[in-house]
Amino acid sequence: MFNKKLTTFIAAFILMASLVTYTECFAAPSTPTIRVGSKNFTESLVLAEIYALALEDNGYKVERKLDIASSVVHTALVNKEIDLYPEYTGTGLLAILKHPLVTDPQKVYAIVKSEYLKKFNIVWLDYAAANDSQGLVIKRSIANKLGIKTLSDLQKNAHQIRFASQGEFDIREDGLPALEKAYGKFAFKSKAVFDNSLKYDVLANDKADLAVAYTTEGNLVDKKLLVLVDDKHVWPPYNIAPIIRNEVLAKNPKLAAIINKVTATIDNEKIIKLNAEIDVNKREYTDVAKEYYDAIKKEIKK
Repeated sequence: MFNKKLTTFIAAFILMASLVTYTECFAAPSTPTIRVGSKNFTESLVLAEIYALALEDNGYKVERKLDIASSVVHTALVNKEIDLYPEYTGTGLLAILKHPLVTDPQKVYAIVKSEYLKKFNIVWLDYAAANDSQGLVIKRSIANKLGIKTLSDLQKNAHQIRFASQGEFDIREDGLPALEKAYGKFAFKSKAVFDNSLKYDVLANDKADLAVAYTTEGNLVDKKLLVLVDDKHVWPPYNIAPIIRNEVLAKNPKLAAIINKVTATIDNEKIIKLNAEIDVNKREYTDVAKEYYDAIKKEIKK
Protein backbone atom coordinates (compact mmCIF):
# COMPACT_ATOMS: atom_id res chain seq x y z
CA MET A 1 0.00 0.00 0.00
CA PHE A 2 2.77 2.40 0.95
CA ASN A 3 4.62 1.74 -2.32
CA LYS A 4 1.43 2.29 -4.29
CA LYS A 5 0.83 5.68 -2.65
CA LEU A 6 4.46 6.66 -3.18
CA THR A 7 4.27 5.69 -6.82
CA THR A 8 1.08 7.73 -7.26
CA PHE A 9 2.66 10.76 -5.56
CA ILE A 10 5.78 10.58 -7.74
CA ALA A 11 3.67 10.28 -10.89
CA ALA A 12 1.60 13.33 -9.88
CA PHE A 13 4.74 15.31 -9.10
CA ILE A 14 6.25 14.46 -12.49
CA LEU A 15 3.00 15.47 -14.22
CA MET A 16 2.90 18.83 -12.41
CA ALA A 17 6.55 19.50 -13.25
CA SER A 18 5.86 18.68 -16.87
CA LEU A 19 2.92 21.10 -16.95
CA VAL A 20 5.02 23.90 -15.42
CA THR A 21 7.78 23.31 -17.96
CA TYR A 22 5.22 23.28 -20.80
CA THR A 23 3.64 26.51 -19.57
CA GLU A 24 7.01 28.26 -19.30
CA CYS A 25 7.98 27.17 -22.79
CA PHE A 26 4.82 28.41 -24.48
CA ALA A 27 3.83 31.38 -22.31
CA ALA A 28 4.03 34.87 -23.79
CA PRO A 29 7.38 36.52 -23.18
CA SER A 30 7.52 38.93 -20.25
CA THR A 31 7.01 42.61 -20.96
CA PRO A 32 10.36 44.38 -21.29
CA THR A 33 11.26 47.12 -18.83
CA ILE A 34 12.68 50.33 -20.27
CA ARG A 35 14.68 52.58 -17.93
CA VAL A 36 13.94 56.18 -18.87
CA GLY A 37 16.33 58.86 -17.63
CA SER A 38 16.40 62.65 -17.71
CA LYS A 39 18.63 65.57 -16.88
CA ASN A 40 17.99 67.64 -13.77
CA PHE A 41 16.01 70.55 -15.16
CA THR A 42 12.36 71.19 -16.01
CA GLU A 43 12.38 70.61 -19.76
CA SER A 44 14.22 67.31 -19.57
CA LEU A 45 12.02 66.05 -16.72
CA VAL A 46 8.74 66.76 -18.48
CA LEU A 47 9.96 65.34 -21.80
CA ALA A 48 11.19 62.14 -20.15
CA GLU A 49 7.88 61.72 -18.36
CA ILE A 50 5.96 62.14 -21.63
CA TYR A 51 8.10 59.46 -23.26
CA ALA A 52 7.61 57.19 -20.25
CA LEU A 53 3.82 57.58 -20.44
CA ALA A 54 3.84 56.79 -24.16
CA LEU A 55 5.83 53.61 -23.59
CA GLU A 56 3.56 52.49 -20.74
CA ASP A 57 0.49 53.17 -22.86
CA ASN A 58 1.95 50.87 -25.50
CA GLY A 59 2.56 47.93 -23.19
CA TYR A 60 6.09 48.54 -21.92
CA LYS A 61 7.08 48.53 -18.28
CA VAL A 62 8.98 51.70 -17.41
CA GLU A 63 11.44 52.36 -14.64
CA ARG A 64 11.92 56.09 -14.18
CA LYS A 65 15.46 57.20 -13.29
CA LEU A 66 14.96 60.93 -13.65
CA ASP A 67 16.71 64.07 -12.38
CA ILE A 68 20.27 62.96 -13.20
CA ALA A 69 22.95 65.66 -13.22
CA SER A 70 23.59 66.88 -16.76
CA SER A 71 27.31 66.21 -16.33
CA VAL A 72 26.83 62.47 -15.75
CA VAL A 73 23.66 61.48 -17.64
CA HIS A 74 25.62 60.53 -20.78
CA THR A 75 27.87 58.30 -18.67
CA ALA A 76 24.81 56.69 -17.10
CA LEU A 77 23.59 55.73 -20.57
CA VAL A 78 26.97 54.42 -21.71
CA ASN A 79 27.33 52.42 -18.48
CA LYS A 80 23.90 50.81 -19.00
CA GLU A 81 22.38 52.41 -15.91
CA ILE A 82 19.56 53.84 -18.06
CA ASP A 83 18.26 52.94 -21.52
CA LEU A 84 17.21 56.26 -23.01
CA TYR A 85 16.86 59.95 -22.22
CA PRO A 86 16.09 63.21 -24.09
CA GLU A 87 19.28 64.90 -25.30
CA TYR A 88 20.14 67.93 -27.46
CA THR A 89 21.94 67.75 -30.79
CA GLY A 90 24.22 70.68 -29.97
CA THR A 91 25.19 69.13 -26.64
CA GLY A 92 26.08 65.89 -28.37
CA LEU A 93 28.14 67.70 -30.99
CA LEU A 94 30.06 70.12 -28.78
CA ALA A 95 30.06 68.80 -25.20
CA ILE A 96 30.31 65.06 -25.82
CA LEU A 97 32.00 64.66 -29.21
CA LYS A 98 34.07 67.86 -28.89
CA HIS A 99 33.38 68.45 -32.57
CA PRO A 100 34.03 71.81 -34.26
CA LEU A 101 31.05 74.13 -34.49
CA VAL A 102 28.40 73.30 -37.09
CA THR A 103 25.19 75.37 -37.32
CA ASP A 104 23.05 73.52 -39.86
CA PRO A 105 20.52 71.41 -37.87
CA GLN A 106 20.48 68.48 -40.31
CA LYS A 107 24.27 68.36 -40.53
CA VAL A 108 24.60 68.44 -36.74
CA TYR A 109 22.09 65.60 -36.44
CA ALA A 110 23.85 63.54 -39.11
CA ILE A 111 27.20 63.93 -37.30
CA VAL A 112 25.93 62.99 -33.85
CA LYS A 113 23.85 60.11 -35.20
CA SER A 114 26.84 58.60 -36.99
CA GLU A 115 29.48 59.23 -34.32
CA TYR A 116 27.41 58.11 -31.33
CA LEU A 117 26.68 54.78 -33.00
CA LYS A 118 30.38 54.24 -33.77
CA LYS A 119 31.78 55.39 -30.44
CA PHE A 120 29.09 54.50 -27.92
CA ASN A 121 26.67 52.10 -29.70
CA ILE A 122 23.95 54.65 -28.99
CA VAL A 123 21.18 55.55 -31.45
CA TRP A 124 19.77 59.03 -31.96
CA LEU A 125 16.05 58.81 -32.69
CA ASP A 126 14.30 61.56 -34.67
CA TYR A 127 14.89 65.13 -33.56
CA ALA A 128 12.13 67.61 -32.74
CA ALA A 129 11.48 70.99 -34.29
CA ALA A 130 11.96 72.37 -30.76
CA ASN A 131 15.37 74.03 -30.47
CA ASP A 132 16.61 75.02 -27.00
CA SER A 133 19.43 77.22 -28.23
CA GLN A 134 20.92 80.44 -26.97
CA GLY A 135 19.13 83.61 -27.97
CA LEU A 136 18.34 87.22 -27.24
CA VAL A 137 14.87 88.23 -26.09
CA ILE A 138 13.51 91.75 -26.58
CA LYS A 139 10.39 93.52 -25.43
CA ARG A 140 7.93 93.26 -28.30
CA SER A 141 6.89 96.90 -27.94
CA ILE A 142 10.47 98.03 -28.62
CA ALA A 143 10.90 95.52 -31.43
CA ASN A 144 7.73 96.73 -33.15
CA LYS A 145 8.67 100.38 -32.70
CA LEU A 146 12.13 99.94 -34.23
CA GLY A 147 11.30 97.17 -36.72
CA ILE A 148 13.58 94.62 -35.05
CA LYS A 149 13.02 90.93 -35.85
CA THR A 150 16.54 89.59 -36.37
CA LEU A 151 19.97 90.02 -34.83
CA SER A 152 20.98 91.99 -37.92
CA ASP A 153 18.13 94.41 -37.17
CA LEU A 154 19.28 94.59 -33.55
CA GLN A 155 22.86 95.41 -34.52
CA LYS A 156 21.68 98.36 -36.63
CA ASN A 157 19.52 99.69 -33.79
CA ALA A 158 21.71 98.75 -30.81
CA HIS A 159 22.33 102.42 -29.94
CA GLN A 160 18.65 102.65 -28.95
CA ILE A 161 18.60 99.46 -26.85
CA ARG A 162 19.25 98.96 -23.12
CA PHE A 163 20.89 95.55 -22.71
CA ALA A 164 20.54 93.43 -19.55
CA SER A 165 23.62 91.23 -19.69
CA GLN A 166 24.63 88.29 -17.52
CA GLY A 167 28.25 89.42 -17.46
CA GLU A 168 29.70 86.13 -18.69
CA PHE A 169 27.87 86.56 -22.01
CA ASP A 170 29.96 89.67 -22.78
CA ILE A 171 33.26 87.78 -22.74
CA ARG A 172 32.40 84.16 -23.49
CA GLU A 173 33.65 83.02 -26.90
CA ASP A 174 30.19 81.91 -28.05
CA GLY A 175 28.49 84.99 -26.57
CA LEU A 176 28.78 88.63 -27.61
CA PRO A 177 32.24 88.19 -29.20
CA ALA A 178 30.80 85.57 -31.58
CA LEU A 179 27.87 87.84 -32.44
CA GLU A 180 30.11 90.83 -33.12
CA LYS A 181 32.37 88.73 -35.32
CA ALA A 182 29.39 87.84 -37.50
CA TYR A 183 27.16 90.92 -37.24
CA GLY A 184 29.50 93.78 -36.34
CA LYS A 185 29.77 95.89 -33.20
CA PHE A 186 26.70 96.10 -30.94
CA ALA A 187 26.94 99.66 -29.58
CA PHE A 188 24.18 99.42 -26.99
CA LYS A 189 22.65 102.55 -25.50
CA SER A 190 23.42 101.08 -22.10
CA LYS A 191 24.54 97.77 -20.66
CA ALA A 192 24.09 96.52 -17.11
CA VAL A 193 24.81 93.14 -15.51
CA PHE A 194 21.95 91.35 -13.75
CA ASP A 195 21.63 87.89 -12.23
CA ASN A 196 20.18 85.51 -14.81
CA SER A 197 17.23 84.66 -12.56
CA LEU A 198 16.12 88.30 -12.60
CA LYS A 199 16.16 88.94 -16.34
CA TYR A 200 12.41 88.66 -16.93
CA ASP A 201 11.65 90.90 -13.95
CA VAL A 202 14.16 93.41 -15.33
CA LEU A 203 12.36 93.46 -18.69
CA ALA A 204 8.89 93.60 -17.10
CA ASN A 205 9.93 96.50 -14.84
CA ASP A 206 11.32 98.48 -17.79
CA LYS A 207 14.90 98.45 -16.51
CA ALA A 208 16.11 97.07 -19.84
CA ASP A 209 14.87 96.25 -23.33
CA LEU A 210 16.94 93.18 -24.20
CA ALA A 211 18.27 90.13 -22.34
CA VAL A 212 20.04 86.83 -22.92
CA ALA A 213 17.73 83.80 -22.99
CA TYR A 214 17.40 80.18 -23.95
CA THR A 215 14.86 79.81 -26.70
CA THR A 216 12.43 77.43 -24.97
CA GLU A 217 12.26 79.03 -21.51
CA GLY A 218 8.81 79.03 -19.97
CA ASN A 219 8.74 82.81 -19.46
CA LEU A 220 8.78 83.23 -23.23
CA VAL A 221 5.10 82.29 -23.21
CA ASP A 222 4.60 86.01 -22.49
CA LYS A 223 3.42 87.61 -25.74
CA LYS A 224 5.09 90.86 -24.70
CA LEU A 225 8.44 89.22 -25.45
CA LEU A 226 10.08 88.28 -28.74
CA VAL A 227 13.07 86.01 -29.38
CA LEU A 228 15.17 87.49 -32.17
CA VAL A 229 16.11 85.39 -35.18
CA ASP A 230 19.81 84.51 -35.45
CA ASP A 231 19.77 85.19 -39.20
CA LYS A 232 23.51 84.56 -39.68
CA HIS A 233 23.37 81.29 -37.73
CA VAL A 234 26.05 82.06 -35.18
CA TRP A 235 24.71 79.71 -32.52
CA PRO A 236 24.51 75.94 -33.00
CA PRO A 237 21.13 74.20 -32.91
CA TYR A 238 20.07 72.32 -29.79
CA ASN A 239 17.20 70.29 -31.16
CA ILE A 240 15.57 67.87 -28.72
CA ALA A 241 16.13 64.21 -29.59
CA PRO A 242 15.86 61.06 -27.46
CA ILE A 243 18.89 58.78 -27.52
CA ILE A 244 18.80 55.06 -26.74
CA ARG A 245 21.21 52.18 -26.30
CA ASN A 246 21.38 50.22 -29.55
CA GLU A 247 21.06 46.83 -27.86
CA VAL A 248 17.81 47.93 -26.20
CA LEU A 249 16.41 49.19 -29.49
CA ALA A 250 17.42 45.95 -31.25
CA LYS A 251 15.39 43.95 -28.73
CA ASN A 252 12.46 46.39 -28.89
CA PRO A 253 12.33 47.70 -32.48
CA LYS A 254 8.76 49.01 -32.17
CA LEU A 255 9.92 51.40 -29.48
CA ALA A 256 11.44 53.81 -32.02
CA ALA A 257 8.15 54.45 -33.80
CA ILE A 258 6.38 55.22 -30.52
CA ILE A 259 9.03 57.67 -29.35
CA ASN A 260 9.39 59.30 -32.78
CA LYS A 261 5.66 59.99 -32.95
CA VAL A 262 5.86 61.80 -29.62
CA THR A 263 8.89 63.80 -30.70
CA ALA A 264 7.15 64.87 -33.92
CA THR A 265 4.54 66.75 -31.85
CA ILE A 266 7.09 68.93 -30.02
CA ASP A 267 7.96 72.38 -31.36
CA ASN A 268 9.17 75.53 -29.61
CA GLU A 269 5.70 76.85 -28.91
CA LYS A 270 4.60 73.61 -27.23
CA ILE A 271 7.72 73.08 -25.14
CA ILE A 272 7.62 76.72 -24.00
CA LYS A 273 4.04 76.17 -22.82
CA LEU A 274 5.01 72.98 -21.00
CA ASN A 275 7.93 74.73 -19.29
CA ALA A 276 5.67 77.66 -18.40
CA GLU A 277 3.09 75.42 -16.73
CA ILE A 278 5.85 74.12 -14.44
CA ASP A 279 8.17 77.08 -13.93
CA VAL A 280 5.69 79.95 -14.12
CA ASN A 281 2.42 78.37 -12.96
CA LYS A 282 4.21 76.10 -10.46
CA ARG A 283 2.50 72.87 -11.45
CA GLU A 284 4.01 69.39 -11.02
CA TYR A 285 5.85 68.18 -14.11
CA THR A 286 4.13 64.77 -13.84
CA ASP A 287 0.69 66.40 -14.10
CA VAL A 288 1.76 68.59 -17.01
CA ALA A 289 3.27 65.63 -18.83
CA LYS A 290 0.14 63.50 -18.39
CA GLU A 291 -2.07 66.32 -19.62
CA TYR A 292 0.09 66.70 -22.72
CA TYR A 293 0.25 62.97 -23.42
CA ASP A 294 -3.51 62.58 -23.00
CA ALA A 295 -3.96 65.31 -25.64
CA ILE A 296 -1.70 63.61 -28.20
CA LYS A 297 -2.13 59.89 -27.52
CA LYS A 298 -4.80 59.33 -30.19
CA GLU A 299 -2.38 60.72 -32.74
CA ILE A 300 0.45 58.57 -31.34
CA LYS A 301 -1.58 55.38 -31.61
CA LYS A 302 -2.59 55.81 -35.27
